[in-house]
This record gives sequence, structure tokens and C-alpha cells, in this order.
Amino acid sequence: MNLARLAAEAEARGRPVRAGLIGAGKFGSMFLSQTPAIRGLEVSAIADLSPDRARAACAAVGWDDARIAATAFLDDGAELARRDDVDVVIEATGSPRAGVAHAETAIAAGKHVVMVNVEADVLVGPLLARKAAAAGVVYSMAYGDQPALVSEMVDWARASGLHVTAAGKGTRYLPAYHAVTPDDVWSHYGLTPEAAKAAGMNPQMFNSFLDGTKSAIEMVAIANACGLDVPDDGLAFPPCGVDDLAHVLRPRELGGQLPRRGVVETVSSLERDGRPVFRDLRWGVYVVFEAPNDYAAACFRQYGLPTDATGRFAAMYKPFHLIGLELSISVLSAALRNEPTGQAREMRGVAASVAKRALKAGEMLDGEGGYTVHGRALPRKAAERALPVGLAHGVRLLRDVAAGEALALDDVELGSDRVADMYRAAVVGA
Repeated sequence: MNLARLAAEAEARGRPVRAGLIGAGKFGSMFLSQTPAIRGLEVSAIADLSPDRARAACAAVGWDDARIAATAFLDDGAELARRDDVDVVIEATGSPRAGVAHAETAIAAGKHVVMVNVEADVLVGPLLARKAAAAGVVYSMAYGDQPALVSEMVDWARASGLHVTAAGKGTRYLPAYHAVTPDDVWSHYGLTPEAAKAAGMNPQMFNSFLDGTKSAIEMVAIANACGLDVPDDGLAFPPCGVDDLAHVLRPRELGGQLPRRGVVETVSSLERDGRPVFRDLRWGVYVVFEAPNDYAAACFRQYGLPTDATGRFAAMYKPFHLIGLELSISVLSAALRNEPTGQAREMRGVAASVAKRALKAGEMLDGEGGYTVHGRALPRKAAERALPVGLAHGVRLLRDVAAGEALALDDVELGSDRVADMYRAAVVGA
């Protein structure tokens, strides 16, 4: 609760925190819109495949000409990660392989890393965290994105002596969404392809949110950071509003829908027949916890905390997350406190690739949000064999795969793949 003060003091000393941003997309642009208003934080460099696009993004979010002129614009993220005028590297490309490479370069150069790129984090986050610790720098999740916000809520619950039963987020989900492709994604968002194109919206990226892949990735990231389990059969996406979190997300033997205590789960904002859930959590995050004793349970009631029928389970939630608008919390925390806002600790699961349709040997997989596979969160025991969705882009299939079947690492031609080798090492070291 003192980051703003610490940042102001850093500015007064003439040593503001200097951030370098790799990837000036939506998340990065939201962060850039806030930095002129934050004392003690500067963006010294921005790397993007199109520096001109990055400059345009800065102008679009309100930067004046002087601020743009004072900022270095590059087309090489690795070059940015090595710059002397960068203290914290923000990796926001969304590409798993690029994210891993940029993080390794930054850590080797003695820079803190804020990993917006959850796709990279679920592949090798624990390995990168260990490398950062050995180098004396911080590797952190990105505050404002749901995994970091959930990690904060889990930490709050545990530090308060409460037993975490479940944690996760909300999303818009129906089982049929797993088969949606970029060709028909916009109808589910109430948009025409023309309107989406005019707005610069990427159909594959938006489809990742719809087909369940992003939920799988983010729930595995939360499990890895918080030491929670991924359900054996994957996420169930139970329809659930905020008033029913403690009732629905408790163990089955007590009338809930969880296989056991201590798991991640995503709740749906839609009933299975498509009707909206009352007081849904589509944009938010939650933690469900259990009172450790009768006295604490009585306090839940006395202070108005909504509980389940037993009075022992309760929930806290945030109805929204503001993604890049909150990213400065991670940047300042890493630089001024040497503390991450959530961090991958161990490999607790995998966002596995599952065939959207019957696939033939020789086909090229197109990764997250594409035409061939969607992501399914699976537990640790599946990680050594399953093909992570982050590695399922631009690789050739070696055998026929039935619709709905999970793909294995051995089902594709990975060849000499450094990131795949790192993933295997991270799994073995879990």
C-alpha cells in the first residue's frame, strides 16, 4: 500500500523506474495510457515489429510529441532487453517462443521481467523464475491480468488463516464454443466480420477467449503460482453468479461441484441453455475459502459475509479486471520492492492441445484460437506427455487424430526446439 510513495521518492532522487515494453498491442497500449500520470515511472523504450505502429499507439493513448520523441522505438525485443536505460522489461507479445527468448535475454542482462505473456509463463514460468532468482532479479506475473489478481486473493486468504477451496475467474462459456474457429467467431460476439476488421480486432486472438483456450492457460498459470490443483478431467465451467460461489465451488461431498478442495476453476456467465447467469462474474476473479474453526465461521455471519448453507465456506471476488491499466503495479513492485505480483513456482498442470475436428497426418497446427486445436487444462500427471497449446503452432501432425482427442508431444514434428526442451526440463524439475 505504499507503491505510489516509493515511486515518488524514486523520482525525487532522480532515479525513476525505467520500463521497456515489448509489444504495443492492446495490453501494452493500456499501460502506456497510464504512465504519464504516474510519478516515478518512465517508459524509456518500446519494441514492436512495427515501430511506426508503436508510435501511433502512443499518440492514440494521449502521449504528446515531446514524450514520443524522448522514447526509443525499436523492432527488436532482445535489443530492448539489453538496453542500459531499462530497469524492467515488460513482455507483451503474446508469442510463447518470443516471450521465453525475451525473458531469458532480459534476465541475463540483469533486468526484472514482467510477463504479460501468459502463454510463455505456462510453458516454462517456474524455470524462468529460478533463473531470475539466481540472477538477483524479479520474474513476475502481470498485475491487472486475471492470474496475478487471483494470486493476490489467494495470498490474502492464506495470510488471513483461511483455507483456500477454489480460485479462478469468470468467462462466457458454452460447450459448443470449443469447436469455434476464426471464421465464425464474430457471430458469438454480436459483430460482423467487417466491423471487427474495421476495429482492428484479431479473430484468432478473440477466438482464444471464446473456445476455452485462454481459460485453460490462465487457470494453469494460477495453479502453478498458487500451488493449487487442476481438476483431473479439466475445467468444468459451472454456471455460477457471485452470490452462489461459496455454494457451487465447494466439495461434492458437501453438495458442491468440486472434486476436492484446493483447485482452480472457471465459472460461466451463461447457463447451459444460453440464458445469462444472474449477477455473473464474466469479467472478474474470485477465491472461495473455508473457515479454519467454528469461531471464524461465526465471524463470517456476524460481519455479513455471504456463505454457503453450512456457514463455513465463503467467497471474495473482484467484478472486473483492468488488464494494462493496472500493469504499473507489477513494474513498480519489481523495481522498488524486489517482489513479484504473482510468480510461477512449480508445474501443476498443462494447457493441453485438443483437436477441434478430425485431423489428418501431415496437417499443420495453427495454435491458440485457430482452426485445429483448443486448449484444455489438465493436471500435472498429463504434463510430461501432452502437447502444450503454446507449442502447437506451425508444427506438422504425424498421425491422424480424432475430434476431441488430446494431442501428445510425440504426435508432432518438433525437431530441434529449444522451448520444447525447456518445457520438458521444467516438467521434470517440477
